[in-house]
Amino acid sequence: MYLRRALINTGKVASLRVSTLSSDDVSPKGYLIAIEGLDGSGKTTIAKRLVELLTARGYRAIYTCEPYSDAFIGILNSIGRKMGALFEALIMAADRYYHLKEVIEPAVNAGVIVVTDRYYYSSLAYQGAKGADLAWVRELNKFAINPNIAIYLDIDPETGLKRKAGKPSRVEYLQENLRILERARQIYISMVESGELLYVDASSSIDEVLKKCIKLLCVKLGILCIGT
Repeated sequence: MYLRRALINTGKVASLRVSTLSSDDVSPKGYLIAIEGLDGSGKTTIAKRLVELLTARGYRAIYTCEPYSDAFIGILNSIGRKMGALFEALIMAADRYYHLKEVIEPAVNAGVIVVTDRYYYSSLAYQGAKGADLAWVRELNKFAINPNIAIYLDIDPETGLKRKAGKPSRVEYLQENLRILERARQIYISMVESGELLYVDASSSIDEVLKKCIKLLCVKLGILCIGT
């Protein structure tokens, strides 16, 4: 059985037993779609809207996010700041491994489209921004399967902070200051330039950003195309 992060309206966890899925219930091929970006970029809203659209089109799709496990989130919140970037990278990698085995791999193998709000690119950007060696972080996350498409929603760090001001966060420790966010953005942009991430300007309205993401999914995966 794998745990499924609730779709669209709640943050609760629902369960779905893979062994009970019939051939009529699953898509012929599962995909992993990663949505990345700084806090305040709109990535959570975009990820959930994509799942809504996919479900409406008849695809079997789920929303999930990282960090995933409340147990690992508790560790980060309690001693993460004290222990520093290397410790944080280790905990995030452990959480990611659990997330892969519990949710992502079983779902994709069952023909489900998984849309994840953050993936290993976040570790490269955030722990890298705090001083962790990027090559080491990459090595630490070698177990992670590559997504079929990874989209980076770009926003000015100051704008992101203003959008997030006063909003609650599941991971208090990961609420970063402007200096860290500026460094993280530089690392994200370097991954765009290397071809690891696809760039979307997230400074416009959510609807406009969503349209750009839909276009990328159509071009790269052949899904959510107009008229299909």
